[in-house]
Amino acid sequence: MISRVTVLTNPKSGHGNAPHAGELAVARFQELGIDVTGIVGRDAAHARQLVDEALTRETDALVVIGGDGVIRLAIQALARTDIPLGIVPAGTGNDHAREYRLPMADPVAAVDVIAAGHTETVDLGHIKGADESSTWFGTVAATGFDSLVSDRVNRMSWPHGRMRYNVALVAEISQLRPLPFRLVLDGEREIVADLTLAAFGNTRSYGGGMLICPGANHSDGLLDITIVRASSRTKLIRLFPTVFKGTHVNLDEVSTYRARTITVDSPGINAYADGDYVCPLPAEISAVSAALKLLVPAPV
Repeated sequence: MISRVTVLTNPKSGHGNAPHAGELAVARFQELGIDVTGIVGRDAAHARQLVDEALTRETDALVVIGGDGVIRLAIQALARTDIPLGIVPAGTGNDHAREYRLPMADPVAAVDVIAAGHTETVDLGHIKGADESSTWFGTVAATGFDSLVSDRVNRMSWPHGRMRYNVALVAEISQLRPLPFRLVLDGEREIVADLTLAAFGNTRSYGGGMLICPGANHSDGLLDITIVRASSRTKLIRLFPTVFKGTHVNLDEVSTYRARTITVDSPGINAYADGDYVCPLPAEISAVSAALKLLVPAPV
């Protein structure tokens, strides 16, 4: 039974659409007789501090209004606890929402899912850096070409929104080069190869619906691994449309694996997860079974 919720809003999510979604969500919670405590942090660190403080008080759920980045912030606090996560999608990518069949572009319907109180216990990904840094993630960890694009996006101040990503993408394609990788799967299988990218999926998609790991299962205790061997610019450009359908895994330059723990290294490459920077490689990336309780639609 959901009677009290803590609501975390990222005012920057969805190009500023999250505050309006938050107003609709809070109004719906109140209409349903559910007590709401609101949190809006000045930045990520402040938001995390407020979340940690809020979770010391009684609450039936932590509700996030925003996109995958703020969801990742919430996951850091909720992993391996009994407090469930509720999601009101209001981001640009919304890959968590896609995975768990949550209503998108309808905050009232998303609140109704949360209020119904049906939970699913799901896996999380975990990344441990060489510097002993540690982070949880819910969707996909990216290394290689994808992370180089994100590095460039983070260095750019113009243009804004999705166009910044598109410009960075074109720039990185123009500088495409083989990246030497070493992966070790579950301490046994070693893969040493020149790659374009390596992705590690707790769920199927990233980047707003790109099915990079189309066979991933968020409750099997394993990560799905998709590697793209070094290829030409032309082949990479042809590959992109197939990722939205998940058919890229049928291409000769793409290989897939499953493992519980992977060590991954590539000199000069950073790891990103849920769209955010995590750490430089090398890193240990693993699946942690039943690490998060999530409020989802009841099975049909």
